[in-house]
Amino acid sequence: MARKQDRIGEGYGGEIALQNTKLGYGKTDLLQRAKEKGFVQKAAVSADEAFDGTIVVKDANLWYGSFQALKHVSVEIPNHKTTALIGPSGCGKSTFLKCLNRMNDLVPECKVDGSFRIGNRDIYGKIDVNLLRKNVGMVFQKPNPFPMSVYDNVTYGAKTFGIRKRSELDEIVETSLKQAAMWEELKDRLHQSALGLSGGQQQRLCIARALAVKPKVILMDEPTSALDPISTGKIEELCKELAKNTTIVIVTHNMQQAVRISDRTAFFLLGELVEFGDTEQVFHSPADERTSRYVSGRFG
Repeated sequence: MARKQDRIGEGYGGEIALQNTKLGYGKTDLLQRAKEKGFVQKAAVSADEAFDGTIVVKDANLWYGSFQALKHVSVEIPNHKTTALIGPSGCGKSTFLKCLNRMNDLVPECKVDGSFRIGNRDIYGKIDVNLLRKNVGMVFQKPNPFPMSVYDNVTYGAKTFGIRKRSELDEIVETSLKQAAMWEELKDRLHQSALGLSGGQQQRLCIARALAVKPKVILMDEPTSALDPISTGKIEELCKELAKNTTIVIVTHNMQQAVRISDRTAFFLLGELVEFGDTEQVFHSPADERTSRYVSGRFG
């Protein structure tokens, strides 16, 4: 009988290779044996360490069918800083954001080329996409809590990655909600439906859910556009706190918000990255006339 080989956990750093000999184990059996021996967990930890939050993009292009939405974008986003992506609607900033955790993989006829690296990982190379999205979380414009309890929302990702012990899950919930400045609000409502929360609370819960799996990067696509000023202020304060240990990349149409919370700002226009630099420099002494016109409100 010919020797067969199954590869389990490819993209987890260690690239675990398990030999399937004449014993005839199936892939499920092999994965279970790998978990029992701790191979998968060790490989996942090793892969996590490869993500450090620094994002380096070189000559990135993206097409939706024949339409080119990103054109030769190159940028280095620093670790443990907040970077704002600004520009008029349709300029490519949300498209670029979604490239960073490969959400555009789900779009038919989408083609991406160029180099995208987070830490020392090529995120369009040989990589487990689920592990990428564990390390690069996403918060959308509209709050999207799952139709389940607050507790189950926060622990959803942890359970997906194999954590089942109740004491560990309890600790994850408390820590994540504290990080999202929600523990005092929700500690007595953990087993109530998340759909009963206000819009601002739902959005902060979605941030807590992303934090529960300890990402290195959090992507935010206009997270406060549908919120009132008080809820917006809470999320901005949260972003400032999170940036001490996490890389934040946020798309915003609110110029004042970009000035308030970001360290670096990137201005996109018609699929091109026109200017990137320190936020103060971009807003007060931009190098490009198009940037000056946009941030001063003369177009866009």
